[in-house]
Amino acid sequence: MTKLLTPIKFDNVQLKNRIVMSPMCMYSCMAQDGKITPFHMTHYISRAVGQAGLVMTEATAVMPEGRISHEDLGIWDDNHIEGLKQLNEQLHSYGAKTGIQLAHAGRKAELNSDIYAPSPLAFNESLKTPTGMTAADINNAIKAFKEGARRAKEADFDIIEIHGAHGYLINQFLSPLTNKRDDEYGGSTENRYRFLSQVIEAVQTVWNGPLFVRISTDEYAEGGNTLDDIIYFATQMKQQGIELIDCSSGGVVPASIKPYPGYQVKRCERIKQEASIATGAVGLITTGLQAEEILQNNRADLVFIGRALLRNPYWAKAAADELNASLPAPKQYERGWR
Repeated sequence: MTKLLTPIKFDNVQLKNRIVMSPMCMYSCMAQDGKITPFHMTHYISRAVGQAGLVMTEATAVMPEGRISHEDLGIWDDNHIEGLKQLNEQLHSYGAKTGIQLAHAGRKAELNSDIYAPSPLAFNESLKTPTGMTAADINNAIKAFKEGARRAKEADFDIIEIHGAHGYLINQFLSPLTNKRDDEYGGSTENRYRFLSQVIEAVQTVWNGPLFVRISTDEYAEGGNTLDDIIYFATQMKQQGIELIDCSSGGVVPASIKPYPGYQVKRCERIKQEASIATGAVGLITTGLQAEEILQNNRADLVFIGRALLRNPYWAKAAADELNASLPAPKQYERGWR
């Protein structure tokens, strides 16, 4: 049987196939209130109609100052719950499971307000210099992730992904390039992991479903985390009950990256093998054959599809056709599915 279309279970949640709509920022909350809009309903539901097994929202801010932009989705207030719950009701009606990526942008927030980071280092010359976080700031951020998880549960999400990649706040704590602290949150690999560890612990006090983490497996800069560091982080996450590592890369510091098809899969495979944890492969995966090869060779357990799903909400159907496999159609589309 085609592995791409084979069900897989994480804790108490079974996905009907291994195709995941990767989190992709839409910058579409034009009222700047973080609430779901008609665009988001159309955008996400169309991918569920297209039979993606897991539909994951874009980076959703756990604090107003944690947004990447003023137009980001939010989950920092109970007023965000109802719109997300309505979205999930529709996604579930087409057989998709749903995920939310809880995020805080840290020093990469492009906002009018003050921004915060582990250390007062600007990302580049055009972005603000952040305020270095105090112990109270750190505790507030951890509590915000916990409250975001509580709201995600109330909104009926099936899976939570903690965003620890792309140079955002958690990644800033993890990386020696951005974390210059001399307290218990900085210095050693163990100390740099402490913030993410405490976020995971806090989330788990209110969330009992599958928990994923996205990390940057390569920082493309001298002095950044090595693969050994990443394997250490992944091993610690497994011990804390994380079910899957979503293996992306980059974004920590400005860097020249030359992507090619599957350019992040090699490290994804290494993490899966050496940390003995499920992984998700992402990054220029565009065809069914490519996705099937990754899964059949046990290089990852899920494939996260990004830009290819922006181009074609029915990517799952195209992949099934390419693999000469059958993909059940939504009842409304059965006449045109074959």
